[in-house]
Formats: sequence, C-alpha cells, structure tokens
Amino acid sequence: MTTMARNFPIGGPILEVNNITLRFGGVKAITDSSFSVLKHEIKAIIGPNGAGKSSMLNCINGIYKPQEGTIIYKGEAMERISPNIMARKGLSRTFQNLALFKRMSVLDNILVGRKLHMDANFLQVAFQTPKALREERENREYCEEIVEFLEIKDIRDTPVGKLPYGLQKKVELGRALATEADILLLDEPMAGMNVEEKREMCRFILKVNDEYGTTMVLIEHDMGVVMDISDNVVVLDYGKIIADGPPEEVRANQSVIDAYLGVAHD
Repeated sequence: MTTMARNFPIGGPILEVNNITLRFGGVKAITDSSFSVLKHEIKAIIGPNGAGKSSMLNCINGIYKPQEGTIIYKGEAMERISPNIMARKGLSRTFQNLALFKRMSVLDNILVGRKLHMDANFLQVAFQTPKALREERENREYCEEIVEFLEIKDIRDTPVGKLPYGLQKKVELGRALATEADILLLDEPMAGMNVEEKREMCRFILKVNDEYGTTMVLIEHDMGVVMDISDNVVVLDYGKIIADGPPEEVRANQSVIDAYLGVAHD
C-alpha cells in the first residue's frame, strides 16, 4: 500500500540508533544494535516474544537508558534523554496497554495530548485571562480537527471507558497526534483487535503518514499488517538485529523465517 504516490516523500534519516546495548543485571535485552528511521517512512520492528522490541522503543523515547550506544534524533546526539525531553523535541509514544482516562470523554482525552503546547500558567488559567482563554480555544479547535480526521465525531463526548477496544485504540492514536509529533512510536497498536478493527487502524496509520507526513515506528505481530503498511522492517531476535530492509526482502530472509515466521509464505 505504501508504494502509491505520497504527499510526503521519504527523506533522509530523522532517527538513528547506533550500537545500542541494554542490560538488566547480567541479562542483555539488546546487544550492539543499529538502524535508522527515514523521515516520513513507516518502520516496523518485529521479532519473537522477548526479542527486545519494546525495550528498543523504551530506549528511543528515554524510559530506559542504554549502557552503550547513542540515539541521534534530527542530527543531534541525545546525551540527556527522558520521555518528557523527547516529547518536547517531537517524538510521541503509544503503549501496548491502553493509558487513557476512562471516565473522561474522547475529546478531553485527546486534549491531554496538547499539554506540551500550553503556555498559560496556573494563575492565568484560574482567572481565565485572555491568553488562557485564547490558548484553550485554539487547543480545542485543533483537537476537534483530529476528531473529524479520525471519523469519531459521533462519540466525541462519550466517556472512553464505554467504548469498544478498537475505538479506544483510535482515541489513543488521536491523543498522540495532538502532540504534533514528528515521530510516533506505536507499541502494538493493533493488539487485541479483530480483523475489521485491524483493517480500520491500518487505514488510519497510512492516512496519518500520508496527510500529516508523520514518521512512524511500530511494533506489530501481525505479519500481514507489517507487509502491507511498512516501508522498511527491522527484525530483532534475542536482542540482536538479524534483518533490516524492505518487507519483501525481510519476508524472504532465511534467518527471519527460521527465527520468527516459521515457514516461508508464497
């Protein structure tokens, strides 16, 4: 699907993972691993359970600090790194397990993603100063556009906890979009979904990439999804990268077949 004409052509590296090693005690979760993510591409990270996929995302967005190696983002080596620092620099993350506020409405959950773009202080908000009111109006309008983009206008006021799982995942995607991130890290965005929900999420991942130009790095177990929507695929096995390339090349790689796919697919 990504071979069609794009509004945002793939560019040079925006994120580089250089020789990352991550240890937990004496156990190596990631070993001397390197790959790059190109601007505007959709990059999938795949591998068996326990291969180090989520640990890799945690290193990229600053939850974990690797013992060795460097993360380079937009040409800058990230010496000090934390989720908050990376979010402010334009890198946002969704998680394998939903982290939504179940009693809040869809719109209010998406508004949480605008926190980074709010400059009004507590007193300005409390006294509803012109600056605070203008900021609130602008952020709400931005989130209303996301609601419309994701085609969830009819549930904008519904508490998230009352929605089916697939729609909750879409709300989480909306909240990530609200950060205006240049890169979205999606940790199993289709976990627990049925076939129809997966198809819908694939459509919106491609739509976000095409219309917003957002670069995406995603972990996904469904190989059909990976082959359909990815521009490039990194394969991890026991914390080591065993393949990195276009989906069709990775699919035919014997090391990948042995480690993960099990059998070749014609």
